[in-house]
Amino acid sequence: MAKATNERRVVSVVVMNESSVLARVTALFAGRGYNIESLTVAPIPGSDMSHITIATNGSTKVIEQITKQLHKLIPVYKVIEHEEMVEKEMVLVKFPIAENLSDISVLCAAYNGGVVNVGKEMIITMVADEPMRIKHFIEAAQRYNPCEIVRGGVVAIER
Repeated sequence: MAKATNERRVVSVVVMNESSVLARVTALFAGRGYNIESLTVAPIPGSDMSHITIATNGSTKVIEQITKQLHKLIPVYKVIEHEEMVEKEMVLVKFPIAENLSDISVLCAAYNGGVVNVGKEMIITMVADEPMRIKHFIEAAQRYNPCEIVRGGVVAIER
């Protein structure tokens, strides 16, 4: 019998914006022993709903089971687990101000970002791009000795 391979999956869930919904949704993943790699939640403008985006690693079979169980939760209106999702992630990076400020600015621009705040001793940059490109940006940014890196979660929408 072939072993099931784990792959990165993104599940998008539209829920009623009420207390304990997030706990019930994430409990389905925890109950199966799957770690949530990234989780974002935000209200949908002009409605009483919220949009939850969950990035995880798991077998196709288990993700299908979780998706079916998500459909059964009362406050859930829609579950999208699709191969073709447009995904974006954001990262804020704090750098010490040095003579390489223009190099950092050019690096950020190459990854759909720029400088968002400047202080006496630090600059803060923001980049928003696909998760793999964010990973590459963080790797490239290491040469400029970042003081702090904060990644936001993945947001996704079906194509």
